[in-house]
Amino acid sequence: MNRVICIFLLAIFLSATSIAQAIQYSNYEREDTRDINFEIIGKMNNKILVYKNIRWKHKINIYDNNMNTIETVKLDFVPEKTFNIDFVAYSDHFIMIYQYQKGNILHCMAVKMDDNAQKLSEPVEVDTTRIPVMSNNKIYTTISSEDKQKIIIFKIQTRYQKFNLATMLFDNNMQLIKRSRYLAEFNDRKESYDNFLLTNDGNFIFTYAKQLGYRDNSNFLSLMTKAPFSEDFSEVKINLDEKYIDKVNLKIDNRNNRYILNTFYYKKSRGSIDGLFTYMYDKNNEKAAVSAFLPFNDSLRAEAKTSGMLRFAFDNFFIRQIIVKGDGGFILTAEDYSSDTRGRDPFNRYDYLYNPYYPYYPYSIYPGGYYYNPYTGYYRPSSFYGSQSTRYYSDNILVLSVSKDGTPQWDKILHKSQFDDDNENFLSFFTMTSGSEIHFLYNSDKRNQIVTDQGLTPDGVLTRYPTLKSREKGYEFMPSLSKQVGARQLIIPCSYRGFICFAKVDF
Repeated sequence: MNRVICIFLLAIFLSATSIAQAIQYSNYEREDTRDINFEIIGKMNNKILVYKNIRWKHKINIYDNNMNTIETVKLDFVPEKTFNIDFVAYSDHFIMIYQYQKGNILHCMAVKMDDNAQKLSEPVEVDTTRIPVMSNNKIYTTISSEDKQKIIIFKIQTRYQKFNLATMLFDNNMQLIKRSRYLAEFNDRKESYDNFLLTNDGNFIFTYAKQLGYRDNSNFLSLMTKAPFSEDFSEVKINLDEKYIDKVNLKIDNRNNRYILNTFYYKKSRGSIDGLFTYMYDKNNEKAAVSAFLPFNDSLRAEAKTSGMLRFAFDNFFIRQIIVKGDGGFILTAEDYSSDTRGRDPFNRYDYLYNPYYPYYPYSIYPGGYYYNPYTGYYRPSSFYGSQSTRYYSDNILVLSVSKDGTPQWDKILHKSQFDDDNENFLSFFTMTSGSEIHFLYNSDKRNQIVTDQGLTPDGVLTRYPTLKSREKGYEFMPSLSKQVGARQLIIPCSYRGFICFAKVDF
């Protein structure tokens, strides 16, 4: 009998250790305060590379597999007035694309660097633009295809009620493939272009939405596409069946050659969210494969709501991520997000989505844009938001699985309750894909440095794993700004005594 008990206890011990997490922290540097901007570039040849920007200083920290600093490389060749630095990382090198301003000329540059953050070639000027005084100088954006074999740099200028889009398509060696331009009439108070993406075969796609009036919901939606060698942009108009839509999320399914659009919909403008509109465009047949309105039932609303009436249950939810499944379906995640500012009206969804001057606008029109977004990978200090005190709330997570033909398969509500004052960086969640599971990581107790880990299978089976907890005091995790660098490995930004450092977590 004693032997059976020992074997049972040993099995429990082995299973617990097999899913335990190993945490290793980097050192912090004295200048790495909360005023820093950073981006986790990735893992190359067993080294972790992190870009840091403090005022006009630019550097890359290189860490070994134990998060010890190998070297800090100052990017002395980068001019002082440089902004919007983007990275395309590969297994042993990366391409850095940056823009700087000299006088009234914007210069867009590209340089290839190795895993030691050393230049493999001199920076090359990709493009220049003359800008008027007092105009927006953050006009260049870089995106890459999923396989990183194609890179596109595009610039957007909106002047004189014109939308001017110029694109430059490159291969993975930054050899120019094609330049293109799109020009259209534009009313920035009623129209929006968003979701700029690049397919593996070089197709450039984005969405266009239009609303009847200022602060109304959009009631017109199009998918814009351009083939790599084509001169023309094609428009696919999407039938909304006289319904209104929220912010659109666009995702590419490269395996099945589909474009997946999702948005919450309303039966009337400025009403409450009724459900999810999903649209799948089949690139091979050049037509819609799915166009469906999926209403949320009362049982799901009852589980999702934190307070108030059922019909208001999803009014503070925002779509965060679309995870494509191999069979052509997808898993959608959305989060209950709100804020309350002293001296202002409480959180207003319409200010967030449709007022570009609203100071707490959670999305940027451009990927990696100026406003804070936990999915861009940039840390923004609390002082960025101004002097007024704002409390941010980040609550329940909706997870919805939809089949390739647009049929809902299952749904889950992951219950959480988070809030913080004047700072969003410790809120929200991160998803890590590991084997046949998606792990949801978020702070459940920031003061005690506890991160909850819940796993979901493609069939909707939920598993609660042991919490991630720091053995060292003083570290506060920022899970939403994490980056997955291995099959079961994450780099999570941390705050330690007001300084920024990084934790490598092996699951």
